[in-house]
Amino acid sequence: MKTNLVVGCGLSGITMAHRLADELNEEVVIIDTKSHIGGTCYDYKDENGITVHKYGPHIFRTNSTEIWDFLSQFTEWYPFMHHVLGVIDGIEVPIPFNINSMHKVFPKQLAEKLETKLIQQFGYNKKVPILELRKTDDEDLQFLAEYIYQKVFLGYTIKQWNFTPEQLDPSVTGSVPVYISRDDRYFQEKYQGIPLNGYTKMFENMLKHPNIKVRLNTAYTDVKDIKSYNRIFYTGAIEEFFNYKYGKLPYRSLDIRIKTFNTEKFQNAPVVNYPENYDFTRIAEYKYFLNEKSDKTVLSFEYPQDYELGKNDRIYPILNPQNQAIYNRYLQEAEHMPNVFFLGRLGAYRYYDMNRTIAAVFELFNKIKGKVNG
Repeated sequence: MKTNLVVGCGLSGITMAHRLADELNEEVVIIDTKSHIGGTCYDYKDENGITVHKYGPHIFRTNSTEIWDFLSQFTEWYPFMHHVLGVIDGIEVPIPFNINSMHKVFPKQLAEKLETKLIQQFGYNKKVPILELRKTDDEDLQFLAEYIYQKVFLGYTIKQWNFTPEQLDPSVTGSVPVYISRDDRYFQEKYQGIPLNGYTKMFENMLKHPNIKVRLNTAYTDVKDIKSYNRIFYTGAIEEFFNYKYGKLPYRSLDIRIKTFNTEKFQNAPVVNYPENYDFTRIAEYKYFLNEKSDKTVLSFEYPQDYELGKNDRIYPILNPQNQAIYNRYLQEAEHMPNVFFLGRLGAYRYYDMNRTIAAVFELFNKIKGKVNG
């Protein structure tokens, strides 16, 4: 029987481990330096009965029936349509910025004029990246684009990334577009929800397989019998695997401060963004996510910061041409190692959401399965 080593017990690693164990009937050892499973999707119930996402809020969404059905083997879902507000000039408006947002911040006549022009130029129910909207020739839409850029994007992006929107890869700034719609949901995918008993319980169910062994508090360098594994799936930072041979890849991290307040409700949405005020980017209120009842409430305040080895976690790869060039050198090195595979945000140096993370695992697994069966 083939044996696989999966480095990292987060979403990528757990998904790959289960599919190898269940569909190929192969043995899998999955390791993680953390003391818990689930990576940054880890959650727990606190003393007030509120499910807290330790590393910030995670809402699962996908248009893929295959991915939804796969995860549904391991959890029931709490159907959840995510809503985010942003505080702009002291007014709470829907995020992404949409037609409803526009009517909240502008006088009625101006809002109606801008709405008409937006629909005429881009259509209705269309998503437009802010940098594309700024290229418009129409003076009124130029005014709108500059307003949204300054009030919604610029401050938040600088806090989150320590770069302006123009300095980042378009996939980053395009992930929260201007939405020409009255749909206030943050996401529009067909399937949206949160595991009814939490992400950690879902992961426990995925790992509950006789072919899977889990070793926590274990680093890749702690593994003495590396050569005994037929394949290695590495979800950690690719540059760390190669001992920083071509230099360090930069990341942003988060200082997440979780606080309990002696009040039933703190804010008017599960997440409220603060692009202009404070040093934190957003506040999440966790009882919203599973509609849990308590006379107290638990919040997380997110303070973005640069990643520093040994001090915090790598969370967001910083995508730009310079960093991509460094990553490509590591990728070329990896091509000479046919039985080592790099997965997840850190291994692929990509700004993946959970849906895309699983899709990438499925894609790689299907290639491996094809070779095994071929």
